[in-house]
Amino acid sequence: MSGPQRRAVLFAIGMAVVAMACHAAAPLASLKVPPGFHVAVYSDQVPNAREIALGAHDTVFVGSFREGKVYALTGMDAQGRAEHVYVIAQNLEMPVGVAFHDGALYVSAVSKILKYPDIEQHLADPPKPVVVTDKLPSKTHHGWKFIAFGPDGKLYVPVGAPCNICDAGPDYAKILRMNPDGSDWQTIATGIRNSVGFDWQPGSHAFWFTNNGRDLMGDNVPDDTLNRVARIGENFGYPYCHAGNVPDPEFGKGHACSEFAQPALRLGAHVAALGMRFYVGQMFPASYQGAIFIAEHGSWNRSSKVGYRVVVVHVDKDGKVTGSEPFLTGFLAGQKTLGRPVDVQPLRDGSLLVSDDFNGVIYRITHDARQ
Repeated sequence: MSGPQRRAVLFAIGMAVVAMACHAAAPLASLKVPPGFHVAVYSDQVPNAREIALGAHDTVFVGSFREGKVYALTGMDAQGRAEHVYVIAQNLEMPVGVAFHDGALYVSAVSKILKYPDIEQHLADPPKPVVVTDKLPSKTHHGWKFIAFGPDGKLYVPVGAPCNICDAGPDYAKILRMNPDGSDWQTIATGIRNSVGFDWQPGSHAFWFTNNGRDLMGDNVPDDTLNRVARIGENFGYPYCHAGNVPDPEFGKGHACSEFAQPALRLGAHVAALGMRFYVGQMFPASYQGAIFIAEHGSWNRSSKVGYRVVVVHVDKDGKVTGSEPFLTGFLAGQKTLGRPVDVQPLRDGSLLVSDDFNGVIYRITHDARQ
């Protein structure tokens, strides 16, 4: 079996496991958070839950990977669970990404971005979508997309490399932005293998993103990374250099890693760092103000598993990382997978949602200062 065939088989097996497990029970008894925090199930009715977005009226929108559906959750009962779950879109291609802007929900579907106008007023009878663009690449390898609106009012869209390692040309391995109507595309950063999470730092509005390192270079290289864009158009190295310090054995010849932007933080090899958000709520202690929460989906390609947790990264106002530590753990029991975090989303009350596509669950983390 050739290298590409082996990679395809391993990936297919991993995705099949996720699909079979999407209705598994939430592993609440094994989950651990720091003292004073509490984790509970917000909803277990969202199969393959991926990116989360928050509406103007506190509707929680969730994209899915293999279900081809987009969900909307409203209300909260005395136990902190969502009271109503709606399917607002279906039969879409990998609608992982959801973003809310000016009353409308935007949904990524590989080559398309769709818009559902005035969605919070029509959850039970969602409107037909408006096509914002259908000009994005149609390749599905790294073709699913995390999307979000920035402080500039523009929609940011990643275009992953259509491979583990290749030089696919200028249409791939980058993050771009466009107007809400799909016009005026601009490349924000290049040399990015696959970003499935980004956000803007409060105050400075600096753009930060996670990036997944390449496979098949061993258990411990290269790192996944957390990155900060210092100037428009920066190149972060792919496919020539990985994580700022690992030349690619196939494409790295003739390129020094010093040519490329360096990561803000190396997160570890194969942790699969996905969704990330800055925390600006008031419920958590002051030490978490302005910190970044990152969902690590976990390795599918390593001899011993890593990731499978949410980490918190502390950042100063100048954009320097000052420390990091695990925040939500317990998704692994030895080498047995109990869950796979995908995205994090603070609510307006200061609590934090975490999606888990392995179990089809969204968790809600709260803090009680009296504990």
